[in-house]
Amino acid sequence: MTRVFISKDMASVALGADAVAQAFAKAGCEVVRTGSHGLFAIEPLVEVETSEGRVAYGPVGPDDVAAVLDGSHGTRIGAIADHPFFVRQQRFTFARCGVTDPLSLSDYGVHGGWKGLEAATALSAQDVVDAVKASGLRGRGGAGFPTGIKWQTVLDTPADEKFIVCNADEGDSGTFADRMLMEGDPYCLIEGMAIAGHAVGAGRGYIYIRSEYPFAIEAMREAIARSASRIAPFTLEVRVGAGAYVCGEETALLDSIEGKRGQVRAKPPLPAIEGLWGKPTVINNVLSLAAVPFILAEGAQSYADVGFGRSRGTMPIQIAGNVRNGGLYEVGFGVTLGELVNGIGGGTASGRPVRAVQVGGPLGAYFPPSMFHLPFDYEAFAQAGGLIGHAGITVFDDSVDMAHMARFAMEFCAVESCGKCTPCRIGSTRGVELIDRIVAKAPRAAGALETMPQIRNASRAARTHDEEVELLRDLCDTMKHGSLCALGGFTPYPVLSALDHFPEDFGGGDALREAAE
Repeated sequence: MTRVFISKDMASVALGADAVAQAFAKAGCEVVRTGSHGLFAIEPLVEVETSEGRVAYGPVGPDDVAAVLDGSHGTRIGAIADHPFFVRQQRFTFARCGVTDPLSLSDYGVHGGWKGLEAATALSAQDVVDAVKASGLRGRGGAGFPTGIKWQTVLDTPADEKFIVCNADEGDSGTFADRMLMEGDPYCLIEGMAIAGHAVGAGRGYIYIRSEYPFAIEAMREAIARSASRIAPFTLEVRVGAGAYVCGEETALLDSIEGKRGQVRAKPPLPAIEGLWGKPTVINNVLSLAAVPFILAEGAQSYADVGFGRSRGTMPIQIAGNVRNGGLYEVGFGVTLGELVNGIGGGTASGRPVRAVQVGGPLGAYFPPSMFHLPFDYEAFAQAGGLIGHAGITVFDDSVDMAHMARFAMEFCAVESCGKCTPCRIGSTRGVELIDRIVAKAPRAAGALETMPQIRNASRAARTHDEEVELLRDLCDTMKHGSLCALGGFTPYPVLSALDHFPEDFGGGDALREAAE
């Protein structure tokens, strides 16, 4: 009986993988459902087991079974590792995705699973924390805070109970690494959390997943049930969130787990000291925790040897938007933005020139091609006025209106704000109004401010276009430094970068205003 491997990743299923799997099963093949390798242009992907190893074909449709089985199908790839998209990747975290049956404990063990946990349990808690510090691992979802320092704080804080919380509330547009890992290699995350529990003395963990990820929720719950005895006495539980973007912020996430409305908590105290139910809590995202098994299994130095500057190890980069080769690309830090967009991503899917890329989700900065020399590195991006965040790259061609994108960022913040702090709640709403006035080449839209005091109306009517732009910059400064969390604090990144790099989209000057009238 011929054995074939077909992804059951959500993206693959959306592209027709279930129908392809059914067609191969009907033809008498043994079908093994795996995770996705990460290149969506070749999905649904079928790998046929042969005496020379797996031979890949993709994309494949339900009517292509015979051609695939006799080797005549025109989309033959060969060994997936030899495909140009994969040949230069350094897969530390995603090594098993697309290779194994995600829920098979035996598959996981055969492909190196549990080695990290075995190594960790042979060490003291402090030795495990020291290994994570030595690896240089930094948080893979925000500003890149060193993971080992966070763990050290929880280890050193005395308490009768401690927790490990995994932030799987992946809500950034153009990001899908968390989902891919949970659906394609759930035991890797479980192992990482069990290692964290041993390292800080926590007996229980929670995985917080947004409800929009039903496949990931199902996979994690089943994997937890199957591996319960393997990670005991550490226990895990999945908690499902309703999809509020602000619950990606760690303290709002804790409130949600506790059954409260997700609102940002003032810090201090830090969650590492007073977190879930007031107890010391490690909060890391999926990619941070999933990197830990490799570090413990292969040694901290093996991880630290890869990377750039202070950014060590690999980063699973998600390439999306108007791009030819959308997918997940795991590589060491230091690859340039241009190489990711043009060399690996293949440029735009539309064939038009790239005008901008947004890095770091909907609150990330926009970069023009003139900045494509930037290395993928936390410090390099911060110096350039951006952030890596969850490493999502969204590509835009030259048809994009950057003033519209800046307005979207402010509107997004207004919609998703928890409402607890004024700079975020009110500032984002005023930001939308300001951009509308700037783009319209007029101080205000007719009737928009009729309920405001007359003196304010007169003041706004008297402002020039350039003065409105300066007011927007001042508002962004207030939001950046006065907001309680990163939702309001990061919203200025896309707005200011659009103003700085694409000022022509915002118009300006009397001549333009007269032409618009």
